[in-house]
Amino acid sequence: MVTVIFLCAFGTLALSFWPYMIPFVLTIEEAAAPQSSLAFMFWGEGLFVFPLMLLYTAISYSVFRSRQWSANMEADKGP
Repeated sequence: MVTVIFLCAFGTLALSFWPYMIPFVLTIEEAAAPQSSLAFMFWGEGLFVFPLMLLYTAISYSVFRSRQWSANMEADKGP
């Protein structure tokens, strides 16, 4: 039921913005970002920041996995 309400609300919102969501005079080339911005996002963010973010996430998971494992071991010992 919540899904139906959400879809109806989203559909109503989309229809209310209809003339401005898809302007028929705007081509793909006009809507695309400049080549320099795309190059920065690929080289700067994609090849530098994204791997660091993945490394940070992996380290965080390993740290908190060991803490959770040791907390579960102490809970299993009992009083």
